[in-house]
Amino acid sequence: LPSPVSAFAKKPKTQVAEEGATVVFETETEKPDAKVRWQCNTKDLVSDDKYVIKADGNKHSLTIQAVTKEDGTAYAVIAGGSKVKFDLKVKEKEVMEEVKLELKEKVKEEVKEKKAPDMKTDLTGLFTEKPQSGEVTVGENINFVAKVNAASLLKKPTIKWFKGKWMDLASKSGKNLQLKELYDRNSKVYTFEMQIIAAKPSFAGAYRCEVSSRDKFDSCNFDLTVHGGCPHTHSMDGSEEAGELDFSALLKKSASKSQVKNEPDEDVWEILQKAPASEYEKIAFQYGITDLRGMLKRLKKMKKEEKKSEVFLKKLDPAYQVEKGHKMKLCIEVANEDVDVKWLKNGQEIQSTGRYIFESVGNKRYLTINHCSLSDDATYTCVVGDEKCTTELFVKEPPVTITSHLEDQMVMKGERVELECEVSEEGATVKWEKDGVELTRDESFKYRFKKDGRKHVLIINEATKEDCGHYTVKTNGGESMSELMVSEKELEVYQNIADLTVKAKDEAVFKCEVSDETVKGIWYKNGVEVKADARTNITHIGRIHKLTIDDVKPEDQGDYTFVPEGYAFNLSAKLNFLEVKIDYVPRQDPPKIHLDCMGHTSDSTIMVVAGNKLRLDVPITGDPAPTVVWTKGEKVKLLVFLINIEGVMTEGDGRLHVESTKGHCIFTIEGADKQDEGLYSVIVRNPAGEDKADINVKVVDAPDPPSAPRILSVGEDSCVVQWDPPKSDGGNPIIGYVLERKKKKSYRWMRLNFDPYTDTTYEAKRMIEGVEYEMRVYAVNAIGMSCHSAASQPFIPVAPTSEPVGLCVDDISDTTISLKWRTPEHLGSSELDGYGVEYCKEGSDEWVPAFEGLTERTSVIIRDLPTGEKMQFRVRAYNMAGPSAPTSLAQAVTIREIMQKPKIWIPRNLRQTLIKKVEETINLVIPFQGKPRPVITWSKDGEHLNPKQVSVRNSDTDTILFIRKSERKDSGKYEVKLQIENVEDTASISIQIVDLPGSPEKLKIMDVWGFNVALEWKPPKDNGNCEITGYMVQKADKKTMEWYTVYELYRRTNCVVADLIMGNEYIFRIYAVNMVGLSLEPCFSADSAYIQKTGFEYKPPTYKEHDFSEAPKFTHPLVSRSVIAGYNATLSCSVRGIPKPKVTWYKNKMDISNEAKYRMFSKQGVLTLEIRKPCSFDGGVYMCKAVNASGEDAVECKLEIRGPQTGK
Repeated sequence: LPSPVSAFAKKPKTQVAEEGATVVFETETEKPDAKVRWQCNTKDLVSDDKYVIKADGNKHSLTIQAVTKEDGTAYAVIAGGSKVKFDLKVKEKEVMEEVKLELKEKVKEEVKEKKAPDMKTDLTGLFTEKPQSGEVTVGENINFVAKVNAASLLKKPTIKWFKGKWMDLASKSGKNLQLKELYDRNSKVYTFEMQIIAAKPSFAGAYRCEVSSRDKFDSCNFDLTVHGGCPHTHSMDGSEEAGELDFSALLKKSASKSQVKNEPDEDVWEILQKAPASEYEKIAFQYGITDLRGMLKRLKKMKKEEKKSEVFLKKLDPAYQVEKGHKMKLCIEVANEDVDVKWLKNGQEIQSTGRYIFESVGNKRYLTINHCSLSDDATYTCVVGDEKCTTELFVKEPPVTITSHLEDQMVMKGERVELECEVSEEGATVKWEKDGVELTRDESFKYRFKKDGRKHVLIINEATKEDCGHYTVKTNGGESMSELMVSEKELEVYQNIADLTVKAKDEAVFKCEVSDETVKGIWYKNGVEVKADARTNITHIGRIHKLTIDDVKPEDQGDYTFVPEGYAFNLSAKLNFLEVKIDYVPRQDPPKIHLDCMGHTSDSTIMVVAGNKLRLDVPITGDPAPTVVWTKGEKVKLLVFLINIEGVMTEGDGRLHVESTKGHCIFTIEGADKQDEGLYSVIVRNPAGEDKADINVKVVDAPDPPSAPRILSVGEDSCVVQWDPPKSDGGNPIIGYVLERKKKKSYRWMRLNFDPYTDTTYEAKRMIEGVEYEMRVYAVNAIGMSCHSAASQPFIPVAPTSEPVGLCVDDISDTTISLKWRTPEHLGSSELDGYGVEYCKEGSDEWVPAFEGLTERTSVIIRDLPTGEKMQFRVRAYNMAGPSAPTSLAQAVTIREIMQKPKIWIPRNLRQTLIKKVEETINLVIPFQGKPRPVITWSKDGEHLNPKQVSVRNSDTDTILFIRKSERKDSGKYEVKLQIENVEDTASISIQIVDLPGSPEKLKIMDVWGFNVALEWKPPKDNGNCEITGYMVQKADKKTMEWYTVYELYRRTNCVVADLIMGNEYIFRIYAVNMVGLSLEPCFSADSAYIQKTGFEYKPPTYKEHDFSEAPKFTHPLVSRSVIAGYNATLSCSVRGIPKPKVTWYKNKMDISNEAKYRMFSKQGVLTLEIRKPCSFDGGVYMCKAVNASGEDAVECKLEIRGPQTGK
């Protein structure tokens, strides 16, 4: 088919204009009288103040006055069947001129003066202080400072300093350049400094500072101007001394050349607009441009919009986001379903694997990425031919949660602390905070951070009191907090050193026991440090420190002191040397026990710690040597020993033995326990007499553990705990108790007090609300600390709720009152157990519970109250922590019913007639008000109701009328009456019970004509107690007796049934219809209607035959060709015509149809002439002629035969 001809000789073109300018679009039509319409966004434009439309012959124009941003849209011009679209693009006023001027000034100022302010866009605002341009004299120093706020950064920012565009200054650090970095822990600000030392003229130029942290980036440009120096000549070999900034030859070589040539200024903006992207850096180097990035951003804003893609129907979105481990599906739509696409990732083609799946559905192409990982966070490109579309895929890591939380710790000052937690993913980044302030690895190495797989540890070396507080570890998916308590070391003395009195050549042992096994100490004698030698032995085993002096001499007498290292106290005792003088008495001396030589009376009590050695050293005299007898309690003989026999005698289980030395008898019990306590007697006898002494021994021990503590009450962050004293105090008074607590799910106990607490009731504080805890107690006496008690029952610190709100009286009678309220505003972390209600008489303080226990409801009815009494009421909310503060009524309430006028409230649906079907249930609920309870009376049509058919139930607030199976006789007007004394109120309700109608009557066939029958009938006698809405008319052929509906809902009582079939006999029936449905029985016609046959003659229509004949016409002409001799050549054309034309081929107007050299083909109107191996004589003019009865047509072409080419 021939292509359509445009009505326009000249078409309008898309234009770009500034705001406020006037734009003119012009067009020309082929015909001078053509009607032209102008459109904006498919809406016709008319000439007014804004738009001016002109027409002069075949020239037409559209003028737009004072262009605004809103005018930048699509326009069209229409003439006849042709429509041309064009656009108007509006730019901000003087943007082009501003940008051009800026770029020209930049090029000039690169050589002469200081550049314009930095045009780089601030991407993220990481800088809190940017480096500023500066000036310096040759030989002087200058500093450039940049500051970055790291409060919102999880990773330390990276800083880079550049000169020009490419030169990284990190490698130039040396004697002329120093880079520094500082961090302020309090403000969380990094300070970066670049110091230029002994500036040279070559250091002048443009500099750039870039900072980045993960996905955040920021940069800043600044300049350095050096005064007092002459231009410096650089060698062209590029060599330079390490540490100097002598690298400007690279950037300024081209600039110096341009100065020599003195060429006129060129418009760099125009050059960049016309140049391809690959030439940008070359142009920047040639013209000395250092802020190429900023120029390209402005260039991108000013470039024309891209045309709509012819390949892509739908492109990729600019960016997508997917969670790590999830699946991502990228989709595009192409215009050609058969085209092939390629997918690239960061410029590399993606191969189909298990993770990357390519799909093609119609004109849609999919790339599916399974199990996305961080390596899939990249740029993806879809390439179709020469066109492509690109998107960014961001892979979002799932939030890191804390699986093992921090534990509370209590340590001593100077100890090492490790706070450990575990997160859900290995290698995750966490942030540590102390009391809301982020912790960093500072210069003093106070805090160290350790990462081991999923475990993260905060290590504090040598904890101090300043380290007390709440430590928090945070991830992007949660946080955990623990408390660290640091206490001063308090060394407890479990056993003090005692004064000793020894004789010559005896052994003196000073012994003490302290609470810390690691504590060392120094022994002093009369202020002089005691050194170990052959007679003096100093030992430290566990918590016990000993000073042993063998073969005591008189010079060993003095004051001995033990000083623990690191503590400001000491333990002192005195060593007394005993000189024994024996006078020679030739006669016998009676034995004598010298217990008073130790400073004790004979009935003194000796106290020993359980588990320690009991050693009784008794000096004895007598001549001859007496016999010593030891007894305990009821004269139970323990051992008999001769004082003049030196040695050791052991008895029983080996714990009890006696050691004899000259003038002494030493009684020893190893590992004394409670059963060794009692009165010991020592009796000495010889022929001259006897002596006796009693020694009371008391064995003391650490006390038994107290009973399991009981939790008396809990608060928001505290609890009150009580316990019973231990059954045994170990023989020494209890001086106090030590308490510990731990979280239920933890294994670490934390001590709450270091000084013994004397009472048996303790309030523990600083707990976390909502966390389950346990408590245990230790008893402490002078000997030591008991084992811990059994743990208390688990408890949760919670605060009582706030008081209930909105307490008010809902109803009141002579003996009851109904109260209601709302739940407390603050419930806390514990569930609400219920509410307690109390009341008291006015003027009394005795509150009585309204009922036993608690109620979960927010309303209550209190019964059996005294009539006429003024009462006050209050409500408390209870939870695990106990009752809340009460909320009371504003004033006392008198218990007396208030008279209320009766009033019936008829529901909206009962204000009209209530229609029900027969046998349906009727249930009418009529609410009312009135006090005291009114008398309710129902009636129907002025008569009392039949109780067998109708049921009535009354309450304090409503009355119900109930009919189980309604009948037609239940229809009527029902009245209800309320009466309180002489006041009454009445209301009426209409009920209509409906049923199916009866059948219509007397159906007659009134007339029959053609294919029509006229019917008539009478309405039914029974309409079912509602209006007849219509009739259903049906017909049936007497042959088949199949009924068909003619009219479904016909309103009249007569109708015409049409379109009956000739030769058939019909009968009819009719149903009556009301709102319930069809009548049960129809009404049949008494007679039938027969449709008579009538004869007729068929006359077929006449049609005029269409003439399809068409003269031959060549749709594709012959094309002149030039072929090589010896190779077959073909000439082709196409022709159409009806009937099929006869085709004849001619060469130089000679018929060649019968020549063997030529072959002719004809297929579907395409004609082909094949010339076999043509030679130079076959060249000439060939013609193809087609002829039929309607006419003829011919085409011709020229064929040139060239000789075969021969190689040289």
